[in-house]
This record gives sequence, structure tokens and C-alpha cells, in this order.
Amino acid sequence: MNTMLMEELNAGDVIEVKTAAHDGDDTMTVLVLLATDEFVILDPCNESTPFVLKNSELVEYRKFDAAFANA
Repeated sequence: MNTMLMEELNAGDVIEVKTAAHDGDDTMTVLVLLATDEFVILDPCNESTPFVLKNSELVEYRKFDAAFANA
């Protein structure tokens, strides 16, 4: 998967976020439902409730870029 690190988020983006503060590879793929200058609403698409994060809490993520998928 080709990704871009720390790009601006928009509604409809698919990102992979780190889920744990400790060292490890705990990540979750989520759909960005809404992105503002202060908050993002993320849907894990696993039948659980979407959740809200402050942008400052979203420290590390990878954004999937479909334009590079066939490269």
C-alpha cells in the first residue's frame, strides 16, 4: 500500500491510525467522516460507533492515496 504521512485530512479519506501509546504495531484503518481545523470524526467501519478526536490527539497516521495504488 502506498501512503502519504501527515497530509491534510478531508472527509472520505481512508487513514491508518496508531491505537496505542506504547511501542508496537497496533493500528486501525478508519474512514474520515468529517475533518475540521480542530477535530476529526472517524468511522472504524466495524459496526462500532464513530468517534471524535482532536487534531492534536491524532499524532501519527498514514493516509491511503488511491492515485498511487496502481503505481
